Amino acid sequence: TGMGLSAQSWSEEVQIGARGGVNFANVVDSDFDSPDGRTSFYLGVLAELPVSERFSFQSEVFYSGQGYDINDLPNQRDAEFQIDYIQVPLLAKFYLIEGLNLHAGPQLGFKVNEEIDFNPNDNGGDFDTDSIKTFDFQLTGGVEYKFAQNFFVQARYAYGLSEVVDNSKIHNSVISAGLGYMF
Repeated sequence: TGMGLSAQSWSEEVQIGARGGVNFANVVDSDFDSPDGRTSFYLGVLAELPVSERFSFQSEVFYSGQGYDINDLPNQRDAEFQIDYIQVPLLAKFYLIEGLNLHAGPQLGFKVNEEIDFNPNDNGGDFDTDSIKTFDFQLTGGVEYKFAQNFFVQARYAYGLSEVVDNSKIHNSVISAGLGYMF
């Protein structure tokens, strides 16, 4: 059929999956020491389109718990600054050997939650804030291994190129590790 793909071959090529895992998130500030990181989770879906045997594109949509811990401040209780996003990475994947790939690309972050939580392990103690920008442009990259049974393991790093707060040098920084399944 020439250079185009028919609808049937397109659906046979695209792989749909789900992924989830743990985030080790923080913010970095070039002028000050970074605070303690927040450990949270991510969960979402993905679609991978193979272009050749060793190269594919992948798009994802996932919820990502990010932020940092507020500890050791004089006259204040410890707290967790929760900044949660819907993340949309657009990745190029390069397969080094069967199953093992390196991937990288831009990531668009849309803030969905921002609060200071004085009781992170309980439902109470939340205080809504509105100081974080609603959009975060990031670069992300990682490594992944797909097993023959459609399961995969993955590790990734994302760094925010956008300032988290206007006129600051504060940027998001997230290391994540997790599991996924391709349907």
